[in-house]
Parts: sequence; C-alpha cells; structure tokens
Amino acid sequence: MKGTRNFSKFWILIIVLLTVGCDQVSKELTRTKVEPREYISVIGEHFILTNVENTGAMLGFGQHFPPIVKRLFLQGLPLLVLLVLLYRILTKPYLNLLLMIAFSLVIGGGIGNLIDRIAHGSVTDFFQIRLGFFRTGIFNIADVAVTTGVFIILFLIVRGKKLAF
Repeated sequence: MKGTRNFSKFWILIIVLLTVGCDQVSKELTRTKVEPREYISVIGEHFILTNVENTGAMLGFGQHFPPIVKRLFLQGLPLLVLLVLLYRILTKPYLNLLLMIAFSLVIGGGIGNLIDRIAHGSVTDFFQIRLGFFRTGIFNIADVAVTTGVFIILFLIVRGKKLAF
C-alpha cells in the first residue's frame, strides 16, 4: 500500500505543478503579447482574449481594501489555506481519486493566482466567454482549475460520497 500512497503523492504534485505552470505561462504570454484592455476576438464575439489586471479577488472583490487588509486576506489567508490543504492531501493515506484531483486543481489554481498577487500585486485575467445573454467575468487558467476542482467536490457531495478529508 505504501507504493500506492507514494504514487498518489506523485500525481498530486504533478497536477499541482502542471496547473501552476500552465497558469503562469499563459499569464506571462498575455502580459507580453496582449496590450492592457485590448480585446481580441478568438471565436467571433463568443470567446474574447484580453489583458486585465485584477487587484482584488474574484470579480474584483476587495480591490479597494487598505493595503494591509488586502495583504492579509488576499495573500496571507490563501497561503495558509493552500498549505493546510496540500499537507492534508499529501498525508491522507487513502483518498478518493476524484477528490485527489479536485483538491490538486484547487491548490494549483490557488497557488497560480497567489504567485501573481505576490509578484505583481495583481492577478492577470485574460479570457471572457459571451454566449447570447450569458457573459462571464474575465478569468484565467487558475480560475478554471479552482472552479473545476470545486465542481468535482460538489459533484461528489451530491452523489453522496463521504469526503473523509
């Protein structure tokens, strides 16, 4: 069983590192290749590429907080939560495969956005989807990873899986 546990740890770290890597590469490409606030139609007006720096959290929440409050709630608290989550999934002897993937995506996405907040003081967002009346906020790869992870966790809860975490 120890080999299986080490294999799980390996995949957790691979998923986290791939998520962070894809996120950081895509953001760096956006910062260097797309002008701020430029709108590039990728698929008609349905899929837009842009370059927006978000100094707050999701949808700009907290962008007007005082600097110390911002640092505490947008850097310190997320760092603590991500480290606890990573520790828990790495030390848990048996973890449902989907749950392992979900938490790995949430951690990888969280780290990706945290890197931006610490290194740049803001998070680079660059995708937007517009389908008729449906329009998303502007988001990035880290946001997609976190959202996917949360949806997997919700799916497992709805299916009645016990999330022994």
